Amino acid sequence: MIPLHDDNPTTIKPVITIVFILICVLVYVWEASLGRQIQQAIFSLGVIPAALVGSASLPAEIATIPAWLTIFTSMFMHGGFMHLAGNMLYLWIFGNNIEDAMGHVKFVLFYILCGIAAVFAQVILNPGSTTPMVGASGAISGVLGAYLLLYPHAKVLVLIPFGVFSRTMKVPALYVLALWFGLQLFSSIGSGSQEGGVAFGAHIGGFIAGMLLIPYFRDRKFPIHSPWSQF
Repeated sequence: MIPLHDDNPTTIKPVITIVFILICVLVYVWEASLGRQIQQAIFSLGVIPAALVGSASLPAEIATIPAWLTIFTSMFMHGGFMHLAGNMLYLWIFGNNIEDAMGHVKFVLFYILCGIAAVFAQVILNPGSTTPMVGASGAISGVLGAYLLLYPHAKVLVLIPFGVFSRTMKVPALYVLALWFGLQLFSSIGSGSQEGGVAFGAHIGGFIAGMLLIPYFRDRKFPIHSPWSQF
């Protein structure tokens, strides 16, 4: 189930959402220009849980910035084009409405806090990991968690592949986001929270952080809804 767009209009231009997307794209272009040195950049600027908690350290030529600073740099890096494209698709579809619900400045803080929560959720689950984490997934997961509470009944146009065939249909956001969260939880349990560089624990941590933070960041004219009402 691939979301294409929602039917949820906004009242302000999603300036910050666009800026975050542009930063991620530009950083990825920079990564692609590095050639064989891209792995060194990912180790230098990605979050390595063991380095963050101090149980491991990087060689001096790779540790170009303090470990704590990688919490922020990692949010704008991606491990491949599909990683970038998937994240930016979700941020574009759901981020504009969350920015609309809290305003530009609060959205910046909300996004960063969700990203930080996502990092520490993964670190708590796997503090000894030496696999670098990169990507906006954790922060975007917070956006999805917030969307679930603000707009659970908004309709989302999704693409459903059936082998060589596919179809589109509109479904409530509740189903799209609940399926996404369920897949992250299942994958986390099945992989021991880290497999192939995918930090499922970070996705879950970011999602929960978004749900917990949105009541304090939203404008009061945007009510919190029970996702399961009307069903």
